[in-house]
Amino acid sequence: MKRDGSRGIKVSALFLLAGLVLLFPVLLPAADYPAKPINLIVPYAAGGSSDMVARALAKVAPKHFPVPVVVINAPGGAGITGRVQVVSAKPDGYTILFGYGSGEDLVTPHTMKPPYDVFKDIQPVCQITIASLVIVVPAANPAKTLKEFVAWAKNQKREITGAVSTKGASVDITMQALMKVAGVKAKTIPFRGGAEAVTTVLGGHTDFAGAVPAEVLSHVKAGRLRILAVCLPERDPSIPDVPTFIEQGVNVTTMGAIRGIGVPKGTSDAVIDYLESSFKKVTQEPEFAALMKDLAHPLLFRDRKTFSKNLRDGFDVYGKLIDELGLKGDQK
Repeated sequence: MKRDGSRGIKVSALFLLAGLVLLFPVLLPAADYPAKPINLIVPYAAGGSSDMVARALAKVAPKHFPVPVVVINAPGGAGITGRVQVVSAKPDGYTILFGYGSGEDLVTPHTMKPPYDVFKDIQPVCQITIASLVIVVPAANPAKTLKEFVAWAKNQKREITGAVSTKGASVDITMQALMKVAGVKAKTIPFRGGAEAVTTVLGGHTDFAGAVPAEVLSHVKAGRLRILAVCLPERDPSIPDVPTFIEQGVNVTTMGAIRGIGVPKGTSDAVIDYLESSFKKVTQEPEFAALMKDLAHPLLFRDRKTFSKNLRDGFDVYGKLIDELGLKGDQK
C-alpha cells in the first residue's frame, strides 16, 4: 500500500507547530495585542503629579498605540488600593500601573507590609521620569528660605503641621527627615494625593506641604505659594533658582519620586516589550516633551533593565534613610 507522503509532512508540521506553542507560549499574546483599550491605573486622586504625567502620556499615546490608553484614578489606602487593582488584574497587558517606583513601592515596605510583594508581584516596564521633592509654604508665611522657616517653626508654641500626598511614602518620609534633622516639632498629615495636600496648605489648614514641582508651580507663579528648598543631591533644572536642603544646612537628600510603568506578575515578555517600545516612542514625541516641560518634570525614560536597577537602588536609599533617622511611616 502506497503511503501519502504529503500527508505525513502535514502531520509532522502540525506536531512541530504544537511543540513550538508549548515551548514559546509567551510569544502568542502579542499577536493581536492590543485589541482593546489599555487601562492606565493611577493610584492617586486626579490633579497630582502622577495623574498629570499619566494624562500627558495618554494624550500623545494615539500616535503609537492603535487603541486608547485610558487613565483611571484609583485613590485610597495610601496608594495601595490602585496597586492591588493592578496586581489582582489578569496579566494580559490591559490593566497597567502608572507611578510604579513612587514612595509606596520604595518607602512604604520599610515601615509596613503591603498586601503584595513590590518586586515580585509587579513587573517593571519602563521609567518615564523622576520628580524632585520640595517643601512649600503659603505666601503669608514670613519665611523666604529654609533656614528662616526652621527658625519660624521653632518659635511656634505648638506642633506645626505639614500636608503630604500619601502616608509613609517618599514625600512623607522626606518631610519627616527634614523636620527631625532640623530639630523642628512637626506632624505630617496624609491625603489622597498631591493635589489634595496642596489644596490644604493653600487653605491655611496646614503650615507647609511636601510636594513635587508640577503640583505647586502654578500656585507659585500666582504668588500663592513659595518653594523653600528641593531635596536632591543637586538643584532641579526645572527650578534652578531653588537651593537644595543641603545648601541650606539640612543634611538630607533623596532620589526623588520615580514615575514608571508596571504590569501584573505573569505578563508575557512579548506584551512588556510592546509596551516598553511604544511608550518609548511616545516619550520621544516633541508634543510629549513640551507637556513635560510645562509640568516641570524632567523626561528621563529608562528601559526595563535600567528601570529595574533604579527601583532597587531607590529602595535601598530610602531604607537607609529610614534606619539612620529612626523614621516611621505610620505616625499616630
